[in-house]
Amino acid sequence: MSNYNFLNSINFPSDLKKFSNSDLKVLSKEIREKMIQAVSKTGGHLGAGLGVVELTVALHYIFDTPKDKIIWDVGHQSYPHKILTGRKDKIETLRTGGGLSGFTKRDESEYDPFGAAHSSTSISAALGIATANKLSNKSEDVVAVIGDGALSAGMAYEAMNNAGSSKTKIIVILNDNDMSIAKPVGALRTYLAKILSGKIYFSLRETIKLIISSFSKRFMKKAGKAEDFFRSAVTGGTLFNSLGFYYVGPIDGHDIDVLISVLDNAKKMKYEGPILIHIKTEKGKGYAFAEKSSDKYHGVTKFNVLTGKQDKGKSLAPSYTKVFAKSLIKHAEKDSKIIGVTAAMPGGTGMDLFAEKFPDRMYDVGIAEQHAVTFSGGLATQGYKPFAAIYSTFLQRAYDQVVHDIAIQSLPVRFAIDRAGLVGADGPTHAGSFDITYLSTLPNFIVMAASDESELVKMINTSVQINDRPSAFRYPRGNGIGIDLAKEEEKLIIGRGRFIKEGKQVALVNFGARLQECLIAEKNLSKKGIFPTIFDARFAKPLDENSLWQIATNHDAIITIEEGSIGGFGSHVNHFLNEKNLLDKNIKFRSMILPDLFIDHDKPENMYKVAGLDALSIENKVIDTLNSKIVLKKTN
Repeated sequence: MSNYNFLNSINFPSDLKKFSNSDLKVLSKEIREKMIQAVSKTGGHLGAGLGVVELTVALHYIFDTPKDKIIWDVGHQSYPHKILTGRKDKIETLRTGGGLSGFTKRDESEYDPFGAAHSSTSISAALGIATANKLSNKSEDVVAVIGDGALSAGMAYEAMNNAGSSKTKIIVILNDNDMSIAKPVGALRTYLAKILSGKIYFSLRETIKLIISSFSKRFMKKAGKAEDFFRSAVTGGTLFNSLGFYYVGPIDGHDIDVLISVLDNAKKMKYEGPILIHIKTEKGKGYAFAEKSSDKYHGVTKFNVLTGKQDKGKSLAPSYTKVFAKSLIKHAEKDSKIIGVTAAMPGGTGMDLFAEKFPDRMYDVGIAEQHAVTFSGGLATQGYKPFAAIYSTFLQRAYDQVVHDIAIQSLPVRFAIDRAGLVGADGPTHAGSFDITYLSTLPNFIVMAASDESELVKMINTSVQINDRPSAFRYPRGNGIGIDLAKEEEKLIIGRGRFIKEGKQVALVNFGARLQECLIAEKNLSKKGIFPTIFDARFAKPLDENSLWQIATNHDAIITIEEGSIGGFGSHVNHFLNEKNLLDKNIKFRSMILPDLFIDHDKPENMYKVAGLDALSIENKVIDTLNSKIVLKKTN
C-alpha cells in the first residue's frame, strides 16, 4: 500500500491550492491507486473514474468548490471527486448499506450540487443553476462534465440549444473517451472522430492570437471575426459553434499542465454564453487490466488488484438476462422478423449475445430511450417484431413515446423490462419500481411478470405471437432459482394465472419474483396452522378475472404481493373485485407493495426487508390480516 504522501494531506479541495503542477501529477497517481484499492473491495464503476482523475484534480484546483458548482453527468465517474471532497476515508464503503452512493447525491455532500445516475442531465442542471445565479446577482462558475456517450441523448441537445441562446455563462467539459458503457454509436461518434483526426483547433487559435497581437489596434478590433473565420475553416464549422458554444479543443485530458491552463482561461473569460471544452481521455487510464478490457472495467464486482480477476460468484442457475437473450435467439433463428433494440445497454440487457448471432438485426440506438421506443414502433408498422430490451428505470424516460407512439396505435412492440424491482448497490436511481403502474394504466397493453426463469421463457414464447398490441414482460436482476427452462412451444394463455398451492382462509396473489418468498412464508405459516392459497397471477393486464372471482368467493382474505409501487397490480385487482361486488365486509383485502419512499442502496435482500416484501413480512401480514393472536419473532 502506498503512503499517499500528497493525498493524506488533502481533506477538501482547498488543500490543493498549495501544490505545484508537478505535485498534482503525483497526487493523480495516488488518487488512482486509492480508487483501484477501494473498488476492488466494493465493486462499482471503475473505468470511468480512472479516466477523469487529472480532470478532477484540475477542476478542483482551479474552481472554488463548493461555491463554484461541478456537475458530473451520470455520476459513475465521480469517485475521484468524492476522494477529494471530504469522503476519502469513506470511499471503501461505496455502494454498501449505509455507505457512499455510487453516484453524486445532494444529501451526501455539499460538493454534489445535483444528484445523478441517469445520463445527459448535467447541461440542463448547470444552465438552471447558472440562471439562478444570474437572477441572484451571483458570479459563481458552473461546470458540467458530460461524456461523449451521454451526448447521444436528445436531452443534452435540448439543453445545448437553450444554453446557446441564453447569454448565460456555463462551462461544459466534453469528456471524449470513445466509450459509454459500451462503445458509443451514431453520427456524433463519427463527428468527434473527425475533429480528433484533424488539426487541433485550440493550438491554432492561440497561434492566430499571437499573430494578430503583433498587428495594429485596427487589426486587433477584428480579432474576433478572424478567429471565427479560422475556426470555421479548420473544423468545417463545428456543431457546437452552431449551437452557440465557444468551442475549445480537443485537448489532452490527461495533461495536468494543459488542463489547468485551459480551465483557468475559461474561468477568467468574460463571455456571456456557454463554453465547451473538448478533452480526450482514456477510460480505465492507469490500470492495465482496465485499459486492455473491451468495456474498460466500466462496472466491476470485487476483484484482485494484482491479477485483475473479478469475483463473479458462483451460481448453478443462469441469470434472467441470459435466459432472455438465449430464448430470443432461438426464436429469431426461426423467425426473421424478430428484431432486437436496445439503448446503449447491449451487455446489460443480453442484446450483445443477440448481436453476435444476428448483427444485422440488433440495433443499439445509443442513450436514447425515447428514440428506441418510437423506432421500434416504426418497425412494428411494417410487420417486424421488435423486442425493445430496456431497464425498467430507463424506460421511464420514454413514457410519452410508450403512450403516444405505441399504446394509442396498438403497435405490437415487445418490451423486455430488465432490472425489475430493487436492484441492490445501484440504489433508488436504478430500481425498477414503477413500470407495473405506468404500463398497466395504458389501454391495449399486456403486462406480464416472471416469477422464475422458466416463466420468463414462457412469456417470451407468448410475446412472439402477440401481433395486435404491445406487450411487456418484466424480470429481476440476477440469477434464477435453478429450475428447468420451459420449451419453445410452451406458451401462456393471455390473462391466465396459475394456482401454486391450494389452501383456505387467505390467498396470497403474487405478481412477479416474490413468489419464492411467498412459498417460504406459506411453509412457516403451515406450521402454525395457517394454510394459504398461493396464486401466481402472471398478468397484471389483462387480469385473470375468473381465478380472482374464485379466490374471492372461497377465502376470508386476499393479499396481493408485487415488486412495484402503488397503483399497480394490487390496485387493479382491488378495482376489479370492488366493481364486481366481490369485496364485502366479510372479505379482507390487502396489498403488499413497495413503500412510499426511495430505498437506499444495499444488498437486495436487505432492501426487501426495508420494503416489507420478504418472507417474514408476508407471514406477519397474513397473521395481521386474519387478526390472529400468533406473534412471529424474527430469527437470526
